[in-house]
Amino acid sequence: MEMSQIEIIPFGFAAGAEVRGLDLSKPLEPADLATIKAAWLKHLVLVFPDQDLSAEDQIAFSRNFGELDPQESQAPETLHPDHREILVLSNKVESGKKSGTHNSGRNWHTDLTYTSRPAKGAILHCKEKPSVGGDTMWANLYLAYETLNPNIQQLLEELEAIHDVTLIRGLEQRSPDVIAEMKQRNPPMIHPVIRLHPETKRKSYLVGERVRGFVGMSDEESRHLINMLNEHATKPEFVFRHRWRLGDVVMWDNRCTSHVALGDFDQTQPRVMFRCSLEGEEETGRPFERPQTDDRAAMAQAVAAVS
Repeated sequence: MEMSQIEIIPFGFAAGAEVRGLDLSKPLEPADLATIKAAWLKHLVLVFPDQDLSAEDQIAFSRNFGELDPQESQAPETLHPDHREILVLSNKVESGKKSGTHNSGRNWHTDLTYTSRPAKGAILHCKEKPSVGGDTMWANLYLAYETLNPNIQQLLEELEAIHDVTLIRGLEQRSPDVIAEMKQRNPPMIHPVIRLHPETKRKSYLVGERVRGFVGMSDEESRHLINMLNEHATKPEFVFRHRWRLGDVVMWDNRCTSHVALGDFDQTQPRVMFRCSLEGEEETGRPFERPQTDDRAAMAQAVAAVS
């Protein structure tokens, strides 16, 4: 029996490891798949260098780790024309029009929290890249939670957060039809702040820069807490930064990380990534129903109460 040639090389303490010795265009041996899954749970973000995958290859590899998201939350024109399982992240101009994903991922977020079923994970393949820059950073949300004061941990146990697709940074720069479709497809969604990873049983917290506020809290109260939690989660000691190379395949565990795609590159140079998202194991969200309060009537009642 041939021995596995897989080598796992950690990149940092918080997250990230490189996996060498595999050609992902070929079916995985059961032992190799088990090794990858164990490394994924341990390192949260895995980098497979020098991969030359077709769309079909990437889809087949991704299916080793779960069901693929049906992409119903995405605008159809941002999907691969022949494979709806793939979201095309591109800054290219086609027919004089910017791609609907030309500035995607520019603030800290966990994928698809603006839906009822946040992604389990994602597999991203670097197809084209600028000469420098265009890095992606991931934050380890286990460490973020575990290093909080116990009193803050207790506060978060009962909290629910409102995730809003309109808070995607740069959304307003996209075409009006893409914006309208994103809003129509993805109304604000409520999720518990604390998450228990279904496999590792470790806790993390789900916030990020696409959170509008917390249920039952004022905007001011929410803002201060959101800022504190996001600043804490993205401290350098909790973050892994990946400098992309052509052909890299990166997969991450969306159940315990957040990430940001940096715009630190010459925007006239192409940056093209193919992403498969793994469907979340369960629906944790419910739609946010805005209070049907007449502001003028509420103001009049407030004035009457103190007069």
